[in-house]
Formats: sequence, structure tokens, C-alpha cells
Amino acid sequence: MGSTYTDDVAKETRKKPSKRRSLVVSLQASGFMATVLALIVTAVLVLSPSLRVLAEQRQQIAELEAQLAATDEEVLALEDQLARWQDRAFVETQARSRLMFVYPGDITYLVLDDLPDTTAEVNDEVSDQVEVTQANWREALLASYLVAATTQAEAAVAEPETIPELLPSPGSENSP
Repeated sequence: MGSTYTDDVAKETRKKPSKRRSLVVSLQASGFMATVLALIVTAVLVLSPSLRVLAEQRQQIAELEAQLAATDEEVLALEDQLARWQDRAFVETQARSRLMFVYPGDITYLVLDDLPDTTAEVNDEVSDQVEVTQANWREALLASYLVAATTQAEAAVAEPETIPELLPSPGSENSP
């Protein structure tokens, strides 16, 4: 029995230091985690302004590249226009159409449009209320179908009442 008592006491003695060790290890682990977390937070705080500036600069670079592409397209268009103006026929056409230049002896006509403008805007007021039509679309569809189904195709083509007299051609035998 003596050996069991000493074994129990030894086990209890071993358990107490292990609890203390686990507490110390957990505190050390917590301290390590706190240190790592503090380093991460510090790194984020130190690097965030630099990253923001980097992002802004990349955005500015993208905008400037887009402007450069638009300017390049404009330059190409202006070079094409300059090449067209080097052509004598193009210059002559522009002078005739824009400035109404003519060669000596040419006769030109200027047509003035004296008809009223038919594309003038109509100032009809728009109603704020919804209007309901009295027509029933189902009945109109059925009536249209019935008319189309009962109408004969021959009646749709109107035959001329009188047949015009055919004139003989100049090379025919019946010519007078």
C-alpha cells in the first residue's frame, strides 16, 4: 500500500508542474502571437500610404495611356486629311462645292429651296393622364381574319374595263 500512496503523490506532483508549464507555454504563445500581430499591424500602417500612392499612380498612368491613344488616332486622322489636301482633284472638288469656284466658261446653277420646312417641330402638348381606347383588339383581329379568309383572290385584282387598242409596230405587216 505504501507504493500506491507514493505513486499518487508523484502523479499529483507531476500534474501541477505540467499545468504550470501549459499556462506558461500558452502565455508565451500568446505573447508571440501578440508580437506577430503587432508587427503585421505596423507593417500595414507603414505600407498603406505607399500602396495608396502606387494605386493612384497606376490609375494616372492608365488615363495618360488612354489620352495618348486618342491623340495618336487624332494625329493619324489629321495626316490622312493632309494627304487628301495634297491631291489636286480633292482640292478642286472642295473649291467647287464649298467656295462655288468655276472654270471660265462653266455655267452653274444655284437652286434655292423656297419650300417651307416640313420638319418643323409640332408643339403638341403631352397628356399626363392615361387614355383607354374603346376598340377591342380581339374583335378587330377576328374581323381582319374573317375578311382575309372570305375574300377571293380574283376579286382583289381589278380588271380593266376597256382594253386599249394596240398600235401596230413600225415593222409589222399591218402597217398602213
